[in-house]
Amino acid sequence: MRVGLLECDHDYRAMFAALLPGFELWPYDVIGGEVPVSPRDCDAWLATGSRHSVYEPLDWIEPASAFVRDVADAGVPFVGICFGHQLLAHALGGTVERAASGWGVGVRSLEAMGGGPWMQPSRSRVQLHFMHQDQVTTVPDDAVVLGCTDHCEVGMLRVGDRMLGIQAHPEFTVPYAESLLAKRVVRIGPELVEDARRSFANPTDENVVGQWIARFCHMGSWA
Repeated sequence: MRVGLLECDHDYRAMFAALLPGFELWPYDVIGGEVPVSPRDCDAWLATGSRHSVYEPLDWIEPASAFVRDVADAGVPFVGICFGHQLLAHALGGTVERAASGWGVGVRSLEAMGGGPWMQPSRSRVQLHFMHQDQVTTVPDDAVVLGCTDHCEVGMLRVGDRMLGIQAHPEFTVPYAESLLAKRVVRIGPELVEDARRSFANPTDENVVGQWIARFCHMGSWA
């Protein structure tokens, strides 16, 4: 299956290849201004995280948003991760803002509140890496909230039948998350950083969520 990887920042390609080994990833340097010509150039689309916010006045964000709308209109599967999750909501009429609760970092529990047959193996909760200070605060029309955490009400959502957003980072490894924390101690705050580092001892469910993403991209419809 050919999956277009919309790179909204760099460093993600190898991690997504490891998370989704059954996919043939075709990268597009979206942050560098490279937007795919057609939503049908690939069988599905995956949008990565980013250091940026979707509401920043950057030249590449509106073309990326327009492409997300084209993907939605074409009915091609789309999965957005962290910034990609926020880009999905932003592009389709939702609202993304700086979180009043502050940074969400470290390994946290996501409560799965619904879904479909693509959410197999079934879990009521999954533990995943988080690294964000923006959140979806208003969901688009036709959106269903599928998951939440104690710090984020819209931790996972589906828009229509083909668009999925996940605020967490199932692709993250502990070394990569640790390297980001080390660069962001001043921005995040030393206490939160230390809490996040301690959370790395907790087991994570990236293999489960990787299977969810793969099944979501493969399935044509569900109840």
